[in-house]
Amino acid sequence: MSSQLNPYLTFNGNARQAIEFYASVFGGKPAFHTFAELGAPDSPDADRIMHGILETDGGYTIMAADVTRDMKYEPMTGCSVSLSGDDDHLRGYWDKLSAGGSITVPMEKQVWGDEFGMCVDKFGVSWMVNISRPQT
Repeated sequence: MSSQLNPYLTFNGNARQAIEFYASVFGGKPAFHTFAELGAPDSPDADRIMHGILETDGGYTIMAADVTRDMKYEPMTGCSVSLSGDDDHLRGYWDKLSAGGSITVPMEKQVWGDEFGMCVDKFGVSWMVNISRPQT
């Protein structure tokens, strides 16, 4: 097996909803394991996600987990998940990711010739989308 680099996102009790949202954006079928299923059935965190994974139709893998209630939740800062390419699907991903979130840089043509936008989705995850224009 070759190596992969995948985002592993952390949430505060809503990892299941976030991964299901990403499945609606990118396609694919999410899989979840709760703390109860993985050895802590009597925990106050039994229903939280210890590990969730989405393998998308486009070949991306997104993983996620909830913090336990005794852990301090730290929202993601100083990092973005980046999507780039000349794929026609990227515009659709942008539209879905930015809906219900906040746009920090509108999707528009940039000085380097590509279309680029930045947003924070409704789960607090920062995304950068760069749509390349074919070279002529």
